[in-house]
Amino acid sequence: MFPLILLYLVLTIIRPQEYMAAFTGVPILPVVLVAAFLCWLASNAKTFAAPQFIILPVFLLVLMISVVVNGWVGGALDQFEKFGPIAIAFFVFAAACHTQQRVTMAMAVFVLCSVVLAVHGIQQAKDGVGWTGVPISEDGRIQYVGIFNDPNDLGLLFATAIPMSVYLSTLRGLMLRLFWLACGGLLFYGTYLTNSRGALLAVLIVAGVYVWYRRGFITAGTLGVVGLACMKLLSSRMQELDPDEESASGRVNAWYEGLHMFLSHPVFGVGAGNFTEYNDLTAHNSFVLVLAETGFVGYLLWLAFVGYGFWMMLTVLRHKPAGLDDPARAKAWQGEQRMALTLLLSLFGLFSAAFFLSRSYTVVMYLLSAMVVGYYVSARQRFPGLRLFTLGSNAWFWLSASAGSIAGFFVLVAVLLRVGS
Repeated sequence: MFPLILLYLVLTIIRPQEYMAAFTGVPILPVVLVAAFLCWLASNAKTFAAPQFIILPVFLLVLMISVVVNGWVGGALDQFEKFGPIAIAFFVFAAACHTQQRVTMAMAVFVLCSVVLAVHGIQQAKDGVGWTGVPISEDGRIQYVGIFNDPNDLGLLFATAIPMSVYLSTLRGLMLRLFWLACGGLLFYGTYLTNSRGALLAVLIVAGVYVWYRRGFITAGTLGVVGLACMKLLSSRMQELDPDEESASGRVNAWYEGLHMFLSHPVFGVGAGNFTEYNDLTAHNSFVLVLAETGFVGYLLWLAFVGYGFWMMLTVLRHKPAGLDDPARAKAWQGEQRMALTLLLSLFGLFSAAFFLSRSYTVVMYLLSAMVVGYYVSARQRFPGLRLFTLGSNAWFWLSASAGSIAGFFVLVAVLLRVGS
């Protein structure tokens, strides 16, 4: 199961099936996923010891219902075909990442695949076209094939992988340390070449969260201001970061339209995939997209799915297990916290970028979430004192968080529209 799901990860990121003639017409990605799923069914490693294993299938059902109640019965099957494989990949990958070693291997594959895309982008920037045959975009931003054809998606991937590369550099000898740090450098350079404002801000936020955790808020805030100033010098598009700028104004208007879609269809939204039926631009915000397309029911589920991942990693960082006077146990716990911090930083990188993109249903988000869930379930086996999360005990919290965040979006959009007017 684990080799197959790692192969699925490789094919999902590098995507040779989309530019190599040998794979033309061969459904290699779904075949590998089905094989991994069959192995999961036969495996004893199956686990459902986290709320996300309940939330995700219910969210898939809500996606299907959202299009049915908006008049397209056949859309239910369409949503099942689109999101079903992502849900399967989540279940299989989470079950496969049931040890620290396997999570580390998954991180290594994630980073190496991302580096391949970064090197492709460097070739694009140098020669005008990469080995895939995809040229650099008209505005000089690097791009790849398939789901990474948008430079912003490349930047999101790189921002997610950078913390993993830094973590991997701490595990082995000098040469491997230098290798993984070099990978991190390539990913950062690749982020720069995407010229994605969201991705650059995501990298800054990742660094800020790390400094905050290690050195405190004041140091993080000071370095954040310096980092933002440096990024505005590095990126021409960062210099345009203003509510009056055309792209930013279009995003705010899209958020405004998305909120009004929610008001007109508050329970199940306007239907998954229907945002652009009501507005020329997509939402440019993964949270607003889910709210508009699946209503309060879908948003509640999705926010809980996302939020539990952050909550789990913070729980590891804050937990103080018994028996730390034993040097071996204390060292083991330090290893748990380093891994949890890495996954938390990757979550911040991904969702900081996703805040400015409509990527609510893309597979990378759910593969990272699977790593987080798989790691936490296994960490609870090693340290049983860690909290057991259940939906029943947190239901009111997520109801309140959903209502509060929706109200926050209305306030944010109102402020941005006033500033931009």
